[in-house]
Amino acid sequence: MTLTAHAADARSVLWQRKTRAEELRLQLADEIVRGALAPGAALDEITLADRFHVSRTPVREAIRSLAASGLVEMRAHRAAMVAQPSADQLAEMFEVMAELEALCAGFAAERMISVERRALEDIHDELRTMIQSGDPQRYHEVNEAFHASIYSGSHNTYLAEITLSTRARVQPFRRAQFRILGRLAKSHIEHDRVVQAILRGEQSIAASAMYAHIVTVREEYEHYTESL
Repeated sequence: MTLTAHAADARSVLWQRKTRAEELRLQLADEIVRGALAPGAALDEITLADRFHVSRTPVREAIRSLAASGLVEMRAHRAAMVAQPSADQLAEMFEVMAELEALCAGFAAERMISVERRALEDIHDELRTMIQSGDPQRYHEVNEAFHASIYSGSHNTYLAEITLSTRARVQPFRRAQFRILGRLAKSHIEHDRVVQAILRGEQSIAASAMYAHIVTVREEYEHYTESL
C-alpha cells in the first residue's frame, strides 16, 4: 500500500471515530437534558463503551465535548459526572448567544456576497421541506448549517469562531426544543424574518430578528423542560 493510501485510510478511520463520537455526544446530551441521566450520575467509559458497542476512544471524546457544554463535570482520576448548568448559568449563556448571533446577522446583511446569499436561501428552502417530515434530528443538522452560513457571512473570522464556540456549549439545549409540537414550523418563520432582512441588506432588522429568534429558542427550551 502506498503512503497516499495509508494516509487516506488514516483519515477515514479518524472521520469514522469523530462521527461516532458525535453520535454518542448527541445521544448522551439528549438523555441528560431529558433527565434520563440524572445530575450526579457517573459516566463510566467502560460501561458506556459496552452499552454502545464501541471502543473507549469515541466515548472519551463525547464526554469531553459534553463537558464543554457544561453538561458533564470532569473529575481527576474518577469517572466524569453528569452536571447541569444552573438556571442563571443557562440564562447567561443564552444572553451571550443572542448578542453574538445578532451581531453575525447584522454583519451578514451588510457583507454577504451574492453566492453566499443564494446558499443561505437554499438552506432555508431545505429546512422548509423538512417541516412536513417532522424529523427534529435532521432539522437540527440543517439548522446548524443555516446558522453557520450566517456566521461565515459576517466576514469576521474572530466573531464566527467565538459564536461557534458559544453555540457548542448551548447546542444541547437548543436542540431539545425541536421536540415541541409545531416548533419546526415556528422556527422556520423566525428564520424567514432573518433571511429576508439579510437579503435586503437591512442590518438592524436582521440583527433584531436574530436576537428575537434566540430569545424564543430559550423560552421554548424552558417550555420543553417544564413538560418533562
